Amino acid sequence: MKRNKILLSAMTVAAATTLGLYACKKGINKDVDPKLSAGILAECGPTPGSAGDTTLTGVITSDLYLSSAKEIHLSGLVYVSNNATLTIQAGARIEGDPGANGQPGGGLVITRGSKLIADGNPECPIVFTSYRWDSAPQSGDWAGVILLGKAPVNKDNPQIEGIPDNPPADAHYGGTDCNDNSGILRYVRIEYAGYALSPNNEINGLTLGGVGSGTILDYIESYKSNDDAFEWFGGTVNATHLLAIDPLDDMFDTDFGFSGHIQFAMGISDPTRADFSASNGQESDNDAAGSTATPQTTPQISNLTLIGQENSTLAHNTNMAPSGTGFYGRAAHLRRNSAFRLANSIYMGWKWGVSLDGAATQGALAAGTSCFQNNLVHAYDEPFKTESPAGTWAPDASNHGFTGADPNADILLNAPFDRTQADFALPQEGSPALGATWAGCFTDGCNAFSFTQVDYIGAFGTENWALGLDFGGWVRY
Repeated sequence: MKRNKILLSAMTVAAATTLGLYACKKGINKDVDPKLSAGILAECGPTPGSAGDTTLTGVITSDLYLSSAKEIHLSGLVYVSNNATLTIQAGARIEGDPGANGQPGGGLVITRGSKLIADGNPECPIVFTSYRWDSAPQSGDWAGVILLGKAPVNKDNPQIEGIPDNPPADAHYGGTDCNDNSGILRYVRIEYAGYALSPNNEINGLTLGGVGSGTILDYIESYKSNDDAFEWFGGTVNATHLLAIDPLDDMFDTDFGFSGHIQFAMGISDPTRADFSASNGQESDNDAAGSTATPQTTPQISNLTLIGQENSTLAHNTNMAPSGTGFYGRAAHLRRNSAFRLANSIYMGWKWGVSLDGAATQGALAAGTSCFQNNLVHAYDEPFKTESPAGTWAPDASNHGFTGADPNADILLNAPFDRTQADFALPQEGSPALGATWAGCFTDGCNAFSFTQVDYIGAFGTENWALGLDFGGWVRY
């Protein structure tokens, strides 16, 4: 199939129009297997690639619309700059091409002032995936998606990690606008992404630097990332309905003064691999030094479900692929002067449950800067662990901790380690997760957010918003 390679440093409206304007219509391509279309349902509309291929490279400096009828490739890191807006039609498939000579594979960087409008729907999700999505794709086949904004961070004009030196567009982030708007990501799946420029300097599935609360993040999956699934570097953006499935490293990582709100999210640990730095469910630092820089990192999270390993042997394994020294860490590793506000959530299947690491993080809870309420926590060793100094901590009576060989014995989800079942992560009848009283120890700060007050603990009650592809949903498990 013919592929048109477009250098985008001076993209014009006329050139953008050649990428096609196709409506997302029902009743087309009924016989397409959704898994053979990278998880885009048959009812969505024109098959990606039916109108040819387009390769994007360089820097986009004017508004651009991408049709779902095109097979869209990212060659190297593609930057959207100059306050431009990149709009992607629902049902589109965007493929990251492989890197070469030590350079990242295809990826997308939305710079400060620019926007990404990727507004899919359950029938027509927008899928960012590997160039070989239909032939043995691998974690790390391409770079990932990066949004950069003007919201507060606790560093002075930092450049986002994972980007090579001297990028062709500004890759710094942060500012003073809590309500900054970097666009919309809704019903988006980011799969097989992740690139390590150097140790601890990586591009994640979705990387967010100084992103403001004017941005909409809703129904987003990161699948098989080669680093973290989601990482926030400061910012105030709020998010709902997030899925972190099988990342190599952490599921949800917050740093550099992030103070946004997250509700309804699930993470599932990969039973076949773990990172040499420890694969955690949640990780949070104020910064690498544990400084008192402000704003202080304070993730505010409700209705989170984090599923680790189904047995103690695997949870304690220290020689996991791909490094041969990979190991699983904690359900939540809260450290380096991070504060936190965590409630109405489920943690299960790690060696340690919720770990408070360091005197500053431990002291924030005692002082009321942090809160931890109405959570169900299973761990094979210690549900409530302290590190530096080592020991345990006692949460208030609204929380419940469990140990034992079966991580699900007390929490009672349907089948948390069997993804072949449609509702595997939903609570069973009789689960303590159902009929719960809402706990709300949250604050607004400069980014107001209204949590939905539900009567269940964890990401799900009796309805499944994350149905898998095998059951007609938009999620890859």
